[in-house]
Amino acid sequence: MLRDWGQEKPYHYVLKGFNYRMEGIHAAIFGVKLRHLEGWTETRRARAREYVALLEHSPAVKALRQLDGRRHVYHIYAIRTADRDGLQKQLQADGVSTGLHYPIPVHLQQPHRDLGHKAGDVPQSEAAANEVLSLPRFPKGTSSQVEQVGAAVGQKAHVR
Repeated sequence: MLRDWGQEKPYHYVLKGFNYRMEGIHAAIFGVKLRHLEGWTETRRARAREYVALLEHSPAVKALRQLDGRRHVYHIYAIRTADRDGLQKQLQADGVSTGLHYPIPVHLQQPHRDLGHKAGDVPQSEAAANEVLSLPRFPKGTSSQVEQVGAAVGQKAHVR
């Protein structure tokens, strides 16, 4: 747990830990993959722009976008929606995998209880934890795949 941020299980932190997960073999592989990083990043950025174009007019979904003057690498592509859990279940029923990233705000995690925060102290963080849903991001994703997921999200987000 110490080498993986103090996680007992994904996103449930029980102690203050570190990010010490790389071994020598991983470093060697990373050295080879590093040559491809820029191309992979640009592919993820292109797919993210496609998601934004498909979802930006949906009243039930907020498509997250890059801030001006920044360069997002989109290691995940997340949307926000008030009915995150309902949308996730509907998409899963249609075979669209999604993910929840950081569903418990840091200030409410066990290792940081010594700071004295309680639910309601950081409302924006807590709202994001309840609303953010990560959409599929394919390593060699195609525009067609993004269109299929975007259409499913747009269709399901309007169903109540």
